[in-house]
Amino acid sequence: MIRVLLADDQKLVRAGFRALLDAQADLEVVGEADDGEQAVARAAELRPDVVLMDIRMPRVDGLAATRRICADPALADVRVVVLTTFELDEYVFEALRAGAAGFLVKDTEPGDLLRAVRVAAAGDALLSPGVTRRLIGEFAARSKEPSTARLDVLTDREREVLALVGLGLGNEDIARRLVVSPLTAKTHVSRTMVKLGVRDRAQLVVAAYESGLVRPGWLG
Repeated sequence: MIRVLLADDQKLVRAGFRALLDAQADLEVVGEADDGEQAVARAAELRPDVVLMDIRMPRVDGLAATRRICADPALADVRVVVLTTFELDEYVFEALRAGAAGFLVKDTEPGDLLRAVRVAAAGDALLSPGVTRRLIGEFAARSKEPSTARLDVLTDREREVLALVGLGLGNEDIARRLVVSPLTAKTHVSRTMVKLGVRDRAQLVVAAYESGLVRPGWLG
């Protein structure tokens, strides 16, 4: 059973998500929060598998709440999926940098929301790599000059893998590109995550852009 915490200041939105999620045999809403402060407290109390986190909430916003949850070693297994009204939202980029597993646009199709929760619970980054890549590229282009110093801990192959993850490729696509098995590709991705100290593939994408290994608009 995948346990979900809903964090949104609109009761109607929470009610809609709860009805959709609770109707699934493998999903259960275990709690709700109407601001970021409460979301952090409920996450610590309930230890859900996934938090659906609205960005714009009173008192403490979803960005700060995401950062606090993702920085807490005791909540390392909690995956945060941020909710936004617009795809190209600078706060979404910051949430991904803070450790969110991915993001959903609020008017997403019900089936896509259910899939996203399941994917996040499995420990993967989620939703369209193209949208995520476009968003990160948009804001990475405005950030400070890229630095490759962070990549010094990686082997040449791991840098290559990081670049391919940054382009939105999954393990099977990476395996085909490098002519290795999917298991080997997965191992390279996992080792790269450990060396860079990131939680998931979404943060690997951010690292690929911030290091300059992948440039905005580059299709590989």
